[in-house]
Amino acid sequence: ELPESWADMQEPLLEGMCFTLKYLGMTLVEKPKGEDMAAAAIRRIVATARVGARKFQKVILTVSPRGISLQDADTKEMVESISIYRISYCTTDKLQNKVFAYVAQSQESGALECHAFLSPKKKIAQAVTLTVAQAFQVALDLWEAAHAGR
Repeated sequence: ELPESWADMQEPLLEGMCFTLKYLGMTLVEKPKGEDMAAAAIRRIVATARVGARKFQKVILTVSPRGISLQDADTKEMVESISIYRISYCTTDKLQNKVFAYVAQSQESGALECHAFLSPKKKIAQAVTLTVAQAFQVALDLWEAAHAGR
């Protein structure tokens, strides 16, 4: 449960805010950002996810000014850690409003990947998106503060 003023709180964000979501999948994208690109990518991921009868991996997505980390909710094993500097876009889909997605540059291939997650409620998907946006701002503030003295 998020307090009403959670968007103004920097302390928990510095530690990392955790969300339990289901990982729907990933698709490659052409552009680093844009609503239409993201909507099309999410449609592809959701369509592919519906075809496969497998259970979705439940993950704990942690957002901090360092980036996004994914941990398997059952095994607690680290799945992936994405630097905030490699994330170019994040969104809550307009049609599939329980879906949160982000676009990041792959560390291995350099390709742009769109990863999508299903949240239990629309409000949680929006909260993840706002938290990532807030993490960008905090990371920028920290970076500017660190470089101000030069």
